[in-house]
Amino acid sequence: MTVSAQDVKKLRDQTGLPLMDCKRALTETQGDFDAAIRWLRERGAKLLSSRADRVTEFGRVGIYADSQVGAMVELKCESAPVAQLAEFNELAQALARQLALGPGASSAEELLDQPSPVRQGQTLRQHRDDLFNQVREVFNVGRLVRIQGRCGGYQHVGARIHGVLVQAEGGSDEALRDICMHVAAMAPLALKREDLDPALVEAERQVLREATLREGKPANIVDKIIEGRLKSFYAERVLLEQPFVKDNSLTVAQFASAQGIQIVQFVHWIVGQG
Repeated sequence: MTVSAQDVKKLRDQTGLPLMDCKRALTETQGDFDAAIRWLRERGAKLLSSRADRVTEFGRVGIYADSQVGAMVELKCESAPVAQLAEFNELAQALARQLALGPGASSAEELLDQPSPVRQGQTLRQHRDDLFNQVREVFNVGRLVRIQGRCGGYQHVGARIHGVLVQAEGGSDEALRDICMHVAAMAPLALKREDLDPALVEAERQVLREATLREGKPANIVDKIIEGRLKSFYAERVLLEQPFVKDNSLTVAQFASAQGIQIVQFVHWIVGQG
């Protein structure tokens, strides 16, 4: 069957796929547009399956946060340029929005089978697969988290993409965003001391003990010296004890208190790590 250039262009505008692919799809389906779209999707699904084992080290973080709920989804791809595409970011944000406002999901597969909030009549899986057909690069949904409660979010776009979600009570949205930005910049390991891995703390305590004994300090005051020196260790790793990045005369705890904020929890991801 011969298809017109006008029909090929129409399908190209509708799908964003190469002209030759659109021409072949219309030829194979006798000019039936709906069938041609299905043909293109099926062909793309086969190609995606054949490339499923490719490494996806780059990507973006989709974030949704409001006064009731927060969600964050890691969307990974094969290359840095694709991670910068507006369409890729749109998909990441759609995943986060659906996770936050939909019924929730315990896995990437469960989330992908839910409706896309930005493409009527499509699931998120179809949304992803259509974008794959255009870009021809594998996309994988990585980590996902949903928090019930007021949240703030922040994404830092640089050499590495950081995504931050902070649950908090009280204070302004601006102050909460400042805390999110601090988390991205300073990468704390825990909210408070008690949340740190005990093995990590004990290892540091042993290092400090050995160093203190080598200095010849009296044995009866070694433990007190160690506890004092551990304050620097905590100030590097514990969010509430870190110097606030916008005013290092305050700790994050002091800044939050001054702003009427109580931090409940935080999640910090670096794309491709974890």
